[in-house]
Amino acid sequence: MRYALLLHYPEMTPDELGDDAWTDGMREFDEYAKALADAGVLVSAEVLQPSAVTTTVTAPDGTLRVQDGPFADTREQLGGTFVIEVADLDAAIGWAGKAPSISWGTVEVRPSATRYENGAWTPFAS
Repeated sequence: MRYALLLHYPEMTPDELGDDAWTDGMREFDEYAKALADAGVLVSAEVLQPSAVTTTVTAPDGTLRVQDGPFADTREQLGGTFVIEVADLDAAIGWAGKAPSISWGTVEVRPSATRYENGAWTPFAS
């Protein structure tokens, strides 16, 4: 099954975090991505830019509304994603528990429902 590991954690700049902690964090995420790839389960990974450059788009009444910044007003923000292909939820949880940010944030494990590939939507088996 395919799962998205959604990493939520407090945003900090390199200046706020400190050079050593920033370098250590980058190394830990690199090692994590390599471990997922070496295990043959990594589909993709993305590190997102800070929420300050987020644009949120809504149209609840049919009128397009564009808002600067994230919609949620929370200390933790979505900082990155890993998409993995594993046998089951237990395996996905196992990998989520190894994410470097698990000690200072949360990792949401969400199964994929469908994927768009080669011009068509394909449901994943549940």
